[in-house]
Amino acid sequence: MKITQIREKEGVETLSVLALDSLVEKIKTEIKTRPVSGLRQALHFVVPGDRCTLADRLPKIIPAAVFGRVAGVKRMKSYNGVVELSVGPLAGKAEVELVKKRAAELPQTKLAFAGSSEKTVKIWVCFTRPDGTLPQIREEAELFQAHAYRLAVKCYQPQIPFEIQLKEPHLEQYSRLSHDPEPYYRKDSVPFYLSQPLGMPKETTYREKMAAEKSPLNRTVPGYETKDALALLYESVLRKTFEEMEEGWRRSDDLQPLVVRLAENCFHAGIPEEEVTRRTLHRYYANKQPMLVREMIGNVYKECQGFARQDGLTKEQRLSLQTDEFMNRRYEFRYNTQMGEVEYRERCSFYFRFRPLDKRMQNSILLDAQGEGIAVWDRDVDRYLHSNRVPVYNPLEDFMFHLPNWDHKDRIVELAARVPCDNPHWSMLFHRWFLNMVAHWRGFDKQHANSTSPLLYGAQGTHKSTFCRDLIPPELRSYYTDSIDFSRKRDAEMYLNRFALINIDEFDQISLTQQGFLKHILQKPVVNVRKPYGNSVQELQRYASFIGTSNQKDLLTDPSGSRRFICIEVKDTIDTTRPIDYEQLYAQAMYEIYHGERYWFDEKDEAILTQTNREFEQTPPAIQLFYRYFKVAEAGSTEGEYFSPVEILDYLQKKTTISLSSGKAYHFGRLLQKEGIPSRHTNKGTVYLVVKL
Repeated sequence: MKITQIREKEGVETLSVLALDSLVEKIKTEIKTRPVSGLRQALHFVVPGDRCTLADRLPKIIPAAVFGRVAGVKRMKSYNGVVELSVGPLAGKAEVELVKKRAAELPQTKLAFAGSSEKTVKIWVCFTRPDGTLPQIREEAELFQAHAYRLAVKCYQPQIPFEIQLKEPHLEQYSRLSHDPEPYYRKDSVPFYLSQPLGMPKETTYREKMAAEKSPLNRTVPGYETKDALALLYESVLRKTFEEMEEGWRRSDDLQPLVVRLAENCFHAGIPEEEVTRRTLHRYYANKQPMLVREMIGNVYKECQGFARQDGLTKEQRLSLQTDEFMNRRYEFRYNTQMGEVEYRERCSFYFRFRPLDKRMQNSILLDAQGEGIAVWDRDVDRYLHSNRVPVYNPLEDFMFHLPNWDHKDRIVELAARVPCDNPHWSMLFHRWFLNMVAHWRGFDKQHANSTSPLLYGAQGTHKSTFCRDLIPPELRSYYTDSIDFSRKRDAEMYLNRFALINIDEFDQISLTQQGFLKHILQKPVVNVRKPYGNSVQELQRYASFIGTSNQKDLLTDPSGSRRFICIEVKDTIDTTRPIDYEQLYAQAMYEIYHGERYWFDEKDEAILTQTNREFEQTPPAIQLFYRYFKVAEAGSTEGEYFSPVEILDYLQKKTTISLSSGKAYHFGRLLQKEGIPSRHTNKGTVYLVVKL
């Protein structure tokens, strides 16, 4: 079996493949610089919650799959079927050895070793299909890994006396290289059998076994050698407290502000109250005034716990505190401004992703709270969930703000080049449109919309729709749609705020009567709607950009022009097999926008669009009949006559059996204007200079 090792240096990742036997030897024997031991020593001086940068020096170990780079993008080469479980936090070496021993009692354990911090134990478990094979397509492997992880937790949690840290299972889940002179390694471990799942697991009844006491400091007993660790932790917290104190404070000043701040930090660091009291008395009070110090620190600990005795709180205040504590302990909430819904996920459960909050779940929250003795009603839960207690979240902005630095490789032009076409301006036009789409996601231009849309014409099976969907990162695919009904105008306008990219699939199916509304939607900069059950009209930000596909070439029927579309004839199958580095793709767009790259179409660009789109314009039957029985009068010629659109239509109706409605004379007049036929305005309306054939 081979695993993946990733080293990071100055933001650059280097991938390498390592045999499992070689990894075990690296874990047993630490190199001369002793990076793991240095990390463990440094962690004694780090306050819990702070990050130790020494961990970045250790390579990442990915057990689930072997990865390599294809066209510069990290991609899965083979799947191992290995699930990594992380047990902790643990109090010391005794608990680490106990967990390793318990894990070794199960025949499915492949490897068990102390984590790089020596506060966790990593357990590797192997899975396979009943026929001994493993999925090698990434989508199938992800489903397999999700189900395997749940099964591993269910089987190992009753065996392990401490809590298994629940982490979202994915193929790139990693841990840092560790050092353990005596890891447990079984080469011939028995794999779990698991049939290939067809979808992501759904489970609501599972509850993992919890340790009686979560804090490893409070679990310690004599012989665990925690005296020095507590001393180092107390000194680290004291240093942090000094940094937070106001400038100019001296030891000769009043000690109460220092002691109160110190007690708060010690509480959050998990140091027992008695330990804090004893050390503070010895350091600052020379063991004098013990009652005062004990009361000060005890009150801080009670206050930090949230309730204490609460004799001075009203019934409403106590209920508010209890509700807030319950919600934050059991759930995580956020208000998704893109969808306009509250989303949630349960803590200590297998639901690692946020889901929309429905009525069923809201009632479950209410019953769970009442089951804990909290006197809340449904209106109390509803008020909490629709208040500022729930933080605001925007998925598009969250994705944009967490992009890495651009490596200055042009990926937007490379993405456009995957579409085989003869249009020499395609790369430039697509680049401009892509920047425009990203700029509107970020809300840079609220006065104008991204009113220009690519239209991909080609035969069936050329992967046009797949290319459109692949423009959006997988984590944002919920904000992509290829289904929009222009006959339902209100819903179509709401889509401008709800979605990031809308694919008008089968663009040629849009009727002539819907063309006006389509133009309105394309150029609408904001969304003014009244939401269901709302009393006022709200102005919502527009996020959506448009793209379209069709199997018919005569796409454009608007007589007023075609500058709003980038029509491209797809000559061959679009390359959708190569992976896309979405982070660098969108990092390039953000970099160029911030550095002044133009993302809007100017007059020169629109002239190119008008010229290149002519071959995609549809010639209406009325114009075809017009050129059969009329011609345009030449400049300076005296043979032409002026006719109104109604007169021309009446004449054509007499020459053919095709029904031509004179009620469409206004539309017919616009067609004549587009053809460039000389005209003039009279008191009877606009008349056109033509010659009868």
